[in-house]
Amino acid sequence: MASLTLRSLGHSNADPERVPGFTHMPRMGETFMLKSTKRMWTFTAAPLALALAGCLGAGAPIPSASTPITQAEAQQGSEYHPQLLAQFGGAMQGPLANYVEGVGQRMAAYSQVGNAREDFTISLLNSPVHNAFAVPGGYVYTTRQLVALMNDEAELAAVLGHEVGHVAARHSARRQRTAQRNQVIGGLGAILSTVLLGDSQLGNLLTRGALSAPQFITLAYSREQEEEADQLGVEYLTRAGYDPQAMGSFLQRLAAQTRLDAQLQGRSDAGPPEWASSHPDPARRSIEASQFAAGRPGSMRNRDAFLAAIDGMIYGDDPEQGIIKGNSFIHPILRLAFTAPQGFYMINSTEAVSINGDGGQARMSAARYSGNLDTYVRQQFQALAGQNQTLAPQQLQRTTVNGLKAAYGTARVNGSSGQVDVVVFAYEFSASQAYHFTVVAPAGRAGTFNPMFQSMRRVSASEANAVVPLRIDVVTVQRGDTISSLSRRMAFSDNREARFRVLNGLGNNDALRAGEKVKLVVRRR
Repeated sequence: MASLTLRSLGHSNADPERVPGFTHMPRMGETFMLKSTKRMWTFTAAPLALALAGCLGAGAPIPSASTPITQAEAQQGSEYHPQLLAQFGGAMQGPLANYVEGVGQRMAAYSQVGNAREDFTISLLNSPVHNAFAVPGGYVYTTRQLVALMNDEAELAAVLGHEVGHVAARHSARRQRTAQRNQVIGGLGAILSTVLLGDSQLGNLLTRGALSAPQFITLAYSREQEEEADQLGVEYLTRAGYDPQAMGSFLQRLAAQTRLDAQLQGRSDAGPPEWASSHPDPARRSIEASQFAAGRPGSMRNRDAFLAAIDGMIYGDDPEQGIIKGNSFIHPILRLAFTAPQGFYMINSTEAVSINGDGGQARMSAARYSGNLDTYVRQQFQALAGQNQTLAPQQLQRTTVNGLKAAYGTARVNGSSGQVDVVVFAYEFSASQAYHFTVVAPAGRAGTFNPMFQSMRRVSASEANAVVPLRIDVVTVQRGDTISSLSRRMAFSDNREARFRVLNGLGNNDALRAGEKVKLVVRRR
């Protein structure tokens, strides 16, 4: 599940017919829209955007110009735009966002797509995942977490140029036509694939819902499309006077971050990062992008300006959207906390917190609450089924969890390949506010989530005030500083040196020089 951030809670002018913090009563198959910037689940049926990952084969022509953005494309992008902002924590404002927008507009201008400076919308997203993507109509996005991984303005330009290239080459239209022929619904693996019940809203949502927002956006392009976008990005870098090798250097760091993420999560297979599809490997792409850039003019990197812009930027989870630390989640605004089962991992998105593992999947979210927990639980079951089917708990019980009134219902559902258990466990936080877990697990294994159900609790004011975000801190290397000594200042309990090296693009044999600037991650308000 992804995290809730409902800053609109408590507004006296709230529409009584709506869930506090939501624009409407969420139902299966809908995109849950929040009134304010947060991260939770969005369950859309088809891919909306395109992520970085591979394009034209070697030797293919690179277009030097493209046709203007059409009215139909602009309308399509404008429909996706608010959904994506809600899904990825909202668009950031202020000097850093303006800086990112300026670099993106420059790359758009060099794409020669119509009147690009007016036709493109560049957004910096308040999201803790490494992602960048674009949708038709000239809407280009990058997350602050991906920006934190960059080392200079040229790498930022490379990422944004890649996404502009997707727009210029109309990859979205080609990708969506393919998706319409072969509906991509993702899934919970073999376990929850059994829930596919024809046109069942339950089956479709649970399967699609297994994808986090970042994963859903980065559905694979073809290798040729991603390579073409890489090459277009290099072309735009060259035209703008940037070092065209910036594309390869960033892809190399992305590959290193992917390997580190796998190590931190205890996985032997790194798998694709959010900013890469399942086809092209970023390490291979780094080599190909560097080869394509060889011999091209351009040397501008603008490292100092870039580092000055990101100094102090939030890194990782934003406390206003909830914090994941290990297998614990705490939301200092909503004043709630819980602990996921051992061996499961959490994903914090705009509309829910997802809990994923081999034993099933859960999500924590909110819905409209009228003061009756039994009714609330039944409503969540029916919401899973949708309008054309009926789903009700076969058992419904009341209890108390850490002083909170609670109720839970269970049902066993026949899937195409077996049975699964569905559990809704709800908690009353006030007369008008409730939160709940929805769990789907193989038949007889929902008990894996019992410790999580019993861990939900209120957060005290002092505990909420103690939640402090991580931030990027740009420092100048002093004489005597080493990678080891600076790594010890990183606000992590493990793998500090590995994190420091990846963050700053330092290989195992690299050393620091006095006077150069590096990035640290520190805990600071």
